Amino acid sequence: MSIDPMEIAGFNVEIIRKAIKNLHVGVYPPHGHVRVAAPLAVSDDAIRIAVLTRLSWIKRKRHAFEKQPRQSEREFVSGETHYVFGRQCRLRIEYWSGKRHEIDMQAADRLLLMAPEMSDTNQRRAFFEKWQREELRKIAAPVITTWAKRLNLELPAWGIKRMKTKWGSCNPDAGRIWINSELAKKPKICTDYIVLHELAHFISPRHDDEFIAVLDTMMPTWRQVRSDLNALPIAEM
Repeated sequence: MSIDPMEIAGFNVEIIRKAIKNLHVGVYPPHGHVRVAAPLAVSDDAIRIAVLTRLSWIKRKRHAFEKQPRQSEREFVSGETHYVFGRQCRLRIEYWSGKRHEIDMQAADRLLLMAPEMSDTNQRRAFFEKWQREELRKIAAPVITTWAKRLNLELPAWGIKRMKTKWGSCNPDAGRIWINSELAKKPKICTDYIVLHELAHFISPRHDDEFIAVLDTMMPTWRQVRSDLNALPIAEM
């Protein structure tokens, strides 16, 4: 696999050549980064033409990302709003003599973060993000088990990590999926959809008719869920 930059029609395009059959042009959040995945034998001219023929679509996607609301960087102080599975929660910080951070979900829209007296922003952020991952893991574990069973698949290995351009990824050959830690901020149905999406690739690696049929059968509302997910506020990367 090789990765090379190319400027096309004023856009900086990332070209990834690898052992695949078809060329794919993608536009990715948060700022509309353009990436082309191309078979090894495809020429630069063919890639350039492929991008140019999709130029209107690329511009629409980038414009949509520009309009998408963004969460400002959080300082983890009292009064801030944080998203927890789609709910806006008001954060309150209380300092104590204990050496550990603790979080208490006091109500559907209230969070209490107990922090050591000398805690700084980075420490509070690190603990909060760790807590969010743990909460996402609790939600994702039974979802993965359920979808694997319904799709007659072996239970995959899986993990949670921060991803800049994808909500999830998979490696069917290794039997593994990853989900984006940012899903801890989105409604739970979004995790449901992303897990199904990734596991459907164990049945078909491409976004072809077979893949779409799996989604249509298992989650008839997946298109609306995807649309809602992509319209939600995204974090600054």
